Amino acid sequence: MVATGCETVPLRSGEDVVIARQVVRRWALETGFSLVDQTKVVTAASELARNTVTHGAGGKLTIEGLQNGHRKGLRLIFEDQGPGIPDVNRALQDGYTTGTGLGLGLGGSKRLASEFEVRTQVGQGTQVIFTRWKG
Repeated sequence: MVATGCETVPLRSGEDVVIARQVVRRWALETGFSLVDQTKVVTAASELARNTVTHGAGGKLTIEGLQNGHRKGLRLIFEDQGPGIPDVNRALQDGYTTGTGLGLGLGGSKRLASEFEVRTQVGQGTQVIFTRWKG
């Protein structure tokens, strides 16, 4: 697997979440994703970017284009230096929230991914890696 390009978007405010959505949509379009897959990637990006701002006290999104033989994809890496997630399995369950939302963001994003990983350490931050392959 080879990274074919990279772009970083700071995530400090709600405005940055909107910008992240727009940048991810452009990458998904340029990668050749169908409209349905574009929507899935942008939806996950929106949820994960908002989590980074709201629960992680801000951070960044790194977008990578991927090539694996003839397969193309996108990897979205959300990173923060926030409080971390004490119980990742619980956080992935629908309905679990530490805020005022519905508790669907993390688990819902995982369902939209081809590959999904959460790396976190309490007191040191969180990294969520979302990968979606074309087709």
